[in-house]
Parts: sequence; C-alpha cells; structure tokens
Amino acid sequence: MLILQMCFHFVPCQGILKKIRLYLIKKLLPHLDDRRNYHQEFALSTSFHGVHNIVQTQSKTRKVLWLFIVMGCFATVTWQICSRFIYYFTWPTTTAVVIQYVENVQFPAVTFCNLNRFQVHAASNLKIVFFIWSIVSGVLHKISMEDKYSQELDDFLLGNQNFSIKEFTRKNGFYLNSSTLLECDFFGKPCYPQDFEHVFTQYGNCFTFNHNDLTARRVSLSGRGLHLLFDVQQEQFTDEPSLGYTDAGITFDIHSPKELPRFDGLGLLTPVGMHAQVSIRQLKSIIQEYPWGECKPDKKLRYHRIYSTDGCLQECKAQYIQDWCGCLPFILPGNGIECDLLKYYNCVYPAVYDIEIKGLCTVGTHNSTCPAPCEDTDYPTTVTYSNFGGENAIKYYSTKLKKTPEYIRQNLVSIDIKYRDLSYKITQQRKALTISELLADVGGQLGLFCGASMITIIELLEYIFTNFCWMCIFLLLKAPEMPQWNNPSQNQPTHKEKEKGIQEC
Repeated sequence: MLILQMCFHFVPCQGILKKIRLYLIKKLLPHLDDRRNYHQEFALSTSFHGVHNIVQTQSKTRKVLWLFIVMGCFATVTWQICSRFIYYFTWPTTTAVVIQYVENVQFPAVTFCNLNRFQVHAASNLKIVFFIWSIVSGVLHKISMEDKYSQELDDFLLGNQNFSIKEFTRKNGFYLNSSTLLECDFFGKPCYPQDFEHVFTQYGNCFTFNHNDLTARRVSLSGRGLHLLFDVQQEQFTDEPSLGYTDAGITFDIHSPKELPRFDGLGLLTPVGMHAQVSIRQLKSIIQEYPWGECKPDKKLRYHRIYSTDGCLQECKAQYIQDWCGCLPFILPGNGIECDLLKYYNCVYPAVYDIEIKGLCTVGTHNSTCPAPCEDTDYPTTVTYSNFGGENAIKYYSTKLKKTPEYIRQNLVSIDIKYRDLSYKITQQRKALTISELLADVGGQLGLFCGASMITIIELLEYIFTNFCWMCIFLLLKAPEMPQWNNPSQNQPTHKEKEKGIQEC
C-alpha cells in the first residue's frame, strides 16, 4: 500500500490514472462479481482432502472439528516435510560392504628396498651424504648432526658443488642382480631382476615387481604367489647406527600397480635370517563426492596416472620447492632441474621444514590441498615370521652359495606373498537419501496426512497466484482515491487550487 501511495504521489498527471481506472472498472467489474463465489468453489473442488467438509457441513461443531483436523494434518505434514529436507541437506551416507569371489584376481605391485642405502666402496664422507639424503627424503629428525659436523659440512659443500646425490645414489646404492636376488618365483614360473623396475624412494634405490605391468599379472589359486630370496650383503653396509640406521633386512610395500610405493612408516620389514609369510587381501574403497563424502572427482595429477593422496602430497611438495628454490629434488615427481648441494642445504632444507612442520600440504577434507580419493585400492596384510631354514637348509644354501652357515643366517631374507583367498572386498559409501527418495518421502507424507498430490500443489499455487493478481488489481483500482502524503507544503492542494482545479495534462 505504501509503495502504491509513493508511486501515485510522484505521478504528475492524475487524469491519466483516472482514465486507466475507468477502463479497468469497465472491463473487470463483471469478473469482480464472479470472484465472490470463487473461494467456495475452490474449497468444494480442490483435491486437498477435508477442506470441502469444512465448507459443506451446516453444523458449526462439525465445521470446527474438521477445521482442527485439517489444520492438524497440515501442521504434521509440514513438520514431516521440513524434517526430511533438513535431513537431506545434512548429506547423509551409508556404507555397504560386499565381498566378491572371483576366478582370478590381479596381483599387486610390490616394491623392495634394502635397509642399507649405500655400499661400502662409497664410504668417503658418508656422514655428509646421509645428512644431505635426510634432507632429500624429508627425514628431519637427524639434522642435529649439522652442528657437530658443521666445518666438515662446509668443506664438503664448497668442494663438491657439482656433486649429484641422484647419480651417487643410482651408482652406489642397493642394486638388484643375480648376487642379491637369489631366488624369484611367481606362481610357479621363474622371474628375474629385469622383471623389476627401478624407483627412487626414501630408502634410495628400490625395485618394483609388477609396476605398471600391461599384462596385469593375475592369480587363479590362493596360497600361491610371489616367492623371493634376497642376499642383503651386510658386509657392504655403510649405515651409521649413531644416525639411527640400526636395522638390517628388506623393507617392502604392497600397493596398486598404478601407484607409487609409500614407505613413510607404512612399509613392512623382514629382518635378516627370517622367512616372512605375507597373506594379502584386496580392498576397494569407493567414497562419495562432496558434500556427501570428501572426494573431488575432478581432481587430477600431472605426473600420476590415477589420483591418490600420497601422489598429490608428492606433487604439492614438488611444486612448493620448485617455486621457492627454482629446482627439484630428484625423489619428487616433476621435470625441474635437480638441486645442487648448496640449494639442498640453503633452500630445500628450510622448504621441507615448512612443508612438514607447518603443514603447507594438507590432507583429508574436500577443501584441503589433497582430498581423499574417490576410489582407492588397498592391500591389508597379515605377516607371520619364522627363522630362515633348518640345519639341512642352511647346509644346502651354504654349499650352493659357497658361503658359511653364519653368513646365511646374517644375510638371507626369504619373503612369500600370496592371496588369502580369491576375493576382493568392496567398501562403498552411498547416499543415504537421494533426491528421488526425498520426493517419495514428501509425496508419502502429503498423501498420508492430507490426501494431497502434485496436482493438489499445483491447485494451491494457482489459487494463491490468482488471488494475488486480483488483489493487485483491486489495489490499483482503489489507489487513485488514497489520501496523499500529509506534507501540506508539497502534497495538500492550496485553497486557490481547490477553487480553480488542476489543469489536466
């Protein structure tokens, strides 16, 4: 009403409005008479149950009773519908677990590393090499040696500016050949060192079996799989116990063939003189996208075929270091220039500290740097250990390798990796309530309490819209007769104007 008053207040020519008003009255007056019975006709014809009982019945008691019934049902259905919408917008999920048995199952990739990173013939300045390697691999709790060997470190950095830690590791790190891989058997067929792919990890040179294998090695019988016998060659060990390198053996990680290994606290370890029996199962996890889950299906990686949280973290670290230092540690993915020793010490060192300690690359939620993957394949393991070989076996390998029994006990590591059964487990996160189920819930509540349907909703919307339009027309017809603003200087006509009238436009 106030808006109409303001509109008409600023119209300079009232005559035009009068003509419009007379025209509308002439055209719409018959329809205004018909509107008198419209509300009663709507109440009698609507498919909203119970309304016609309020209008038709002659008893006031029954009118009041049916009014309470209709209003109560309407309040109940409103509450039920609101609660369903509130529940839907909490994005609820359910988790379904399915175990699928198959005739054959794909064998995972397995990456093996020797706990000894470098060989004895590379023993010059190894403390400095280990210091730089700890920077490369992000193991910062060993950096306390910096103060103890500061002068030696400075001399090494100044005298070896062209030193490549990557080439040093490749040439002097753990290698895989017939002298370190004594036995290899996959499902009854022999395998060889050339069946393994070289990869750099926190442990230096490592070797992956079945990595990105196009033929996708598969297993059709449980209880059999990959058998390996390693010689770790402890006489070649250069790891310093004072720096925390106290173990001897083989560490390995079981992962998807399409992913890189991850050893930061997740690798399995088999010490020397032990036989490890590793039983695995395949677990597939499917996570809903945001807002139901935390994954982002459009998240892609530049240097990895499929998205994984660990791959995303590696690329995040690589991008941060490359932007800050202008170079890239070789252990991280990318095509940047390898950092030299001074860059490692002066730039990569503080950059890794910021990433690891300050948490610049975050993991978990959808809005973090590296959200959870929408699909993930994991291999839960059960490992049992026994001493490697009995007396007869020790004598056999001692004769075969021409080594002493003590050497056999101190250097050989046996590993068997096999499927527990031919099945895989799928853990799938599903939407607890879809939009179609929400509409079904709403329709069920409307039908149960009010006997209403989509036709009823359309009838109500039509009724509301029609009455709104007629109300606007009614206000428009009455508007010219509304009193003007009470400002006598601007709105009220003067005495002379009342006598002479206002000249119309």
